[in-house]
Amino acid sequence: MKQPIRNIAILAHVDAGKTTLSERILFATGEVHRPGRVEDGLATMDYMPEEKERGITIESGVAHFEWKNTWFNFIDTPGHVDFGAEVDMALAAVEGAVLVVSAASGVETQTVAAFRKLRESRVRSILFVNKLDNPDYSLDETLINIEETLGVRPVLMSVPEFKNGKMSGMLDVLTQSRLVHSDIGEEVLDDGWESDAFAAEERALLKKYYAEAVEFASNFDDEILTLALENKPVPPKMLLRGLKALAASDEYVICYAGSALEGFGIRNLVTALSFFLPEVPMFGENELGQVVRLRHFRGVGEISLFRSHIDLLRRDWPSGFEFSRLKANMLLPVDEIRSGDIYAMKSPFETELGQVIYLDENGECVPEQGRSDGLAEGDSPKTQSSISENYLPLLQTRVECLRVEDYAHVERSLSVLARMDPSFRVQHDLDGGFWYLHTVGEVQLEVLLERLEREFGCEVRAGKPEVRWQERLCHNVGPVENTFQIGPHKISISISASPLEGDAHDIRLSAEFMEKAPREILAGVRSALLESTEVGVLGKGPLVGVCFEVHRFEWTEGALPPMIKKCCADAVAKLVKPADAQLYEPVMELSLECPVNFAGLVTGDIQSRDGRVKEIGGDGRIHFLKAEIPLRRIFGYATGVRSISKGTAVYSLKLLGYRPATV
Repeated sequence: MKQPIRNIAILAHVDAGKTTLSERILFATGEVHRPGRVEDGLATMDYMPEEKERGITIESGVAHFEWKNTWFNFIDTPGHVDFGAEVDMALAAVEGAVLVVSAASGVETQTVAAFRKLRESRVRSILFVNKLDNPDYSLDETLINIEETLGVRPVLMSVPEFKNGKMSGMLDVLTQSRLVHSDIGEEVLDDGWESDAFAAEERALLKKYYAEAVEFASNFDDEILTLALENKPVPPKMLLRGLKALAASDEYVICYAGSALEGFGIRNLVTALSFFLPEVPMFGENELGQVVRLRHFRGVGEISLFRSHIDLLRRDWPSGFEFSRLKANMLLPVDEIRSGDIYAMKSPFETELGQVIYLDENGECVPEQGRSDGLAEGDSPKTQSSISENYLPLLQTRVECLRVEDYAHVERSLSVLARMDPSFRVQHDLDGGFWYLHTVGEVQLEVLLERLEREFGCEVRAGKPEVRWQERLCHNVGPVENTFQIGPHKISISISASPLEGDAHDIRLSAEFMEKAPREILAGVRSALLESTEVGVLGKGPLVGVCFEVHRFEWTEGALPPMIKKCCADAVAKLVKPADAQLYEPVMELSLECPVNFAGLVTGDIQSRDGRVKEIGGDGRIHFLKAEIPLRRIFGYATGVRSISKGTAVYSLKLLGYRPATV
């Protein structure tokens, strides 16, 4: 019998204890001998220097472990908003997830965003309420907060036990048992609990939560419902069956509790992962597998994180392919691959995110739909282009080589980084010989520049990051004529433009042009016009919401694509002048929490940055606010707010939209 496989991700808001929980899971399952601490820079899953320095997860770390005869692939995802694309890519490789909620802060901005991603991706989830080692944090209040904010009913399956104000054990609802720490810090069953005269209150609490679980599970299992109506006991195996059906619903979510830092509640959670999360699906025939992540290792080159769709021994692998286990930044060779399992793949050709690799009857990669690289187009919901559409780069930074001879190497390296992270984009200025890096935020930019030097050995000069504004047409413009000629080859275009609602573009070609032009010419004109909008006319950001109308397009036979691009770009530059466009600036929603004694300083700082406070709340200890603030006014905010709050403030940002610029 094949060993069951579970592919799971772990998600959370920044500082909810997600990576600490990952380390504890690896320790509890025997994968590591001692859990690494994020604070010490020793976390197993955070291996990059940039992660150790900042104490955050940047790349989705991968680990493997066995528990109860089940093989787990375990992906620790970033919580920082700048690396949301990493979360999207991780969810393409898993069927289940753990969503961590901090009892200290409750459901936060990124918690909601992560839960929404899980629902949209149809990834089954288990909640873990963390940081309950502090008796001041309430489990009941956190459960209410979860229900009110996420709109699901948490079904609690483990309860922390306290003695003398400290967490002393965990109570398991399903087995009605207590787990305590052994001498070496492992969670073990307390065999003497039944004879403990002081445990009557805990046993009563467990019976209460068991009855609640029966009530909820009866909505999904008729046999449980019948026993419950007859007031008869429901055995644990039957309750487990009902809870499995409950876990697959949208109205409820299985919930565990504990403390990752102190190592309580981990064993209950890991056991639940094999109970309540689904097995890997069945895959199509003749599929080697799907690329779900790209990485680059210095000295090794590009590696694809790859989910196998087939069982194959080494002797049957396609020629030129190698497969390994990826454990943090280590590659461990394997002799076989199993369907549903996740590996690091070295391939003889360049791969792309989300693409499926197919095999022919001889077990070799074959061209699919006209492709020559062994990849099928596929219709995966998590391709590189579909992920990048969800992330709007808000910053642009000019980067140039220190030495002219390094240009080609930097160009290749930036191309690799852009392929690895679909939320990062590179804009080339061929005339100036430099690049603009378009990033989601400052942290992502800092990490990219550090990786460019460390992994690729590129020495570059980077300017200060600037806000990537939007430009919009104020009125209709054109038509204008433009001609470009090299030797006997000549291209002419007549074009006009008008503003559109929203950020989309539209390109209308004359009927005559569409009728006589071959497909490659039509595609070239569309591509050139769309590319010209990326630069804008004011140099501050892309030109959005514009409809181009091509009235006439003429070309001589043999005209090359670069000529089409040049002719169209010059035509747009003639067509749209700076006076025809208006700048719109990005406005962010800032969500912030800090101790109440820093509330005045934090609020004053936000107002000094042209921010407008929209919402204020708190519980007397923690102050909460939401504010609108222009992105250009919060460069370096992390350092500023850390200083005035003495490192106690936690905040997150999300794009609200764009408004006409006032500067």
